[in-house]
Amino acid sequence: MKKLLLLGLVLILALSAFALTGCGGDDAATTDDHAESTDLEDTAALDPEVQAIKDRGVLRVGVKSDVPGFGILNPATNEFEGLEIEMARALAKDIIGDENAVEFTPVTADTRGTLLDNGQIDMVIATFTIKPERLEQWNFSEVYYTDAVGLLVNADAGIKSLADLDGKKIGVALSATSKDAVEAAGAENGHAFEFVEFASYPEISTALAAGQVDAFSVDKSILRGYLNADRVLLDDEFSPQDYGIATKLSNTGLAAFVDAFVSRIKTDGSLQGWIDANNI
Repeated sequence: MKKLLLLGLVLILALSAFALTGCGGDDAATTDDHAESTDLEDTAALDPEVQAIKDRGVLRVGVKSDVPGFGILNPATNEFEGLEIEMARALAKDIIGDENAVEFTPVTADTRGTLLDNGQIDMVIATFTIKPERLEQWNFSEVYYTDAVGLLVNADAGIKSLADLDGKKIGVALSATSKDAVEAAGAENGHAFEFVEFASYPEISTALAAGQVDAFSVDKSILRGYLNADRVLLDDEFSPQDYGIATKLSNTGLAAFVDAFVSRIKTDGSLQGWIDANNI
């Protein structure tokens, strides 16, 4: 009898241990499954605006085609080159996984905002200066380059400073902030100028060569691309120009993604590497 009772007790204890082990195994499996599910959800949780670009398979970027060092269309290769082109390719790599999955659209100071607003492009990376009034129209990333407005003149013109341009013609781009910067600087010293607006920088450069204007004014980094043996970049500079990547005002998710991108390339040295490589 005692042997039967002992045998029964051993059997009960064995069954209990099996049940506890089985329950513990189910809990562990459930926990692991939940962790895996959470990780997958986090990985796939792209912002809808960014996901839309990824699904389309191409990033559409407005860039300059006439600014050496930043964005220029090389006539020999028919390829875009420059700092801002490198940035656009890196963004395409981040979003789509392919640095070549980017469509470049040439823009000017007069067209970039319109193309962005009507949805023809996803963003503008085109020496676009961040200004308070512009922040009411578009989103801007943190600053990726800072410059100042300058003046390019013909070397034989005898023009040494802004004061020498009093009453003379200065060529500027349509819708650019250069005119306001130079006008304000002149007003502080009692000087006034006649401004002539052009659709593109090459047109201003041509007008300067032909004597149709006495100076070409835009950001100094841009003017350096139009320097030659017959021209001089004056020491005068006005109004610091902070460049940012612009996105449509309603595209807050894409704006956040782009802002994080700029922060990263500044921190990891990529941005400075591109700046050095393009001699700007």
